[in-house]
Amino acid sequence: MKKSKGFWLFLIISILGYGITQVLISGGLLNPYYSNMLINIAINIILAVSLHLVIGITGQFSIGHAGFLAVGAYISAIFTMKLLLPFPVALLAGGLVAAIAGLVVGIPTLRLRGDYLAIATLGFAEIIRIVFLNIEYVGGAAGMQVSHFTTWTYAFICLFITVLVIMNFTNSRHGRAAIAIRENEIAADAMGINTTYYKVIAFTIGSFFAGVAGGLYSHNFYIIQPTNFGFLKSFDILIYVVLGGLGSLSGAVIAAALLTIISTFLQDFPETRMIIYSLVLVIVMLYRPQGLMGTREITDVFGKWKGKKGGSSYGK
Repeated sequence: MKKSKGFWLFLIISILGYGITQVLISGGLLNPYYSNMLINIAINIILAVSLHLVIGITGQFSIGHAGFLAVGAYISAIFTMKLLLPFPVALLAGGLVAAIAGLVVGIPTLRLRGDYLAIATLGFAEIIRIVFLNIEYVGGAAGMQVSHFTTWTYAFICLFITVLVIMNFTNSRHGRAAIAIRENEIAADAMGINTTYYKVIAFTIGSFFAGVAGGLYSHNFYIIQPTNFGFLKSFDILIYVVLGGLGSLSGAVIAAALLTIISTFLQDFPETRMIIYSLVLVIVMLYRPQGLMGTREITDVFGKWKGKKGGSSYGK
């Protein structure tokens, strides 16, 4: 029943949010600057939610998400600019190739734990960046010119599917197995859970949606360069998940949207933008070390508030 309420709440909010935003864009009430900001928010939420599955649900400390973003960005750009295929096909191809890359990297590296896994995934991301840096077919260091195909509708559809899939995965028996691995991998293994299998599955799904986000990202700008996918980009995505609260899907969504808005409005102050941005993070971590949502979801907070209002002991 709890799952059903969460699903319908998500569906209603999504439909209303898309409809209102589309009306504002079609009516000219949202100029291109704000429309582009909404697209960036959607892309960053996809990245945050996909990494949330790896870190927040499965408990695997990966800091190479920018590598899968780069794979999706370049593969989708090749499909549209070189092979002249439709944009939806390019998005799917970018996601599938990123998923294959996640599978190839995940099988040998996910036997590692903690800092060792983080270093391995970071190394993978740097390898991918260097590979694209030296391939003239995609422009090398100069970058690759890409047509603008990403719209609010495409970004929203991809965001909706991403959140829906990961939410359903988390609430399934596979998600419960992944959470068991996060809580205590040794105990989960002793209970008969194939820990490597579930870690690879979560890693592959997260990589797929990171690749889709890469396709949206590359076609939202007119040029992509390997420098766009450095290790700092991986840390940006990691910050979304940690700030929102490890284990909270709602937290990842809120943190990604909040930090994207802050970063966008601070672009006029390049000298102080990173200082203010970092200061916000330090203050939040000092006074809310568990993140904005901790391990709770929006439906949990709403249910607790409703229970208190009705005089019930629910949530106490």
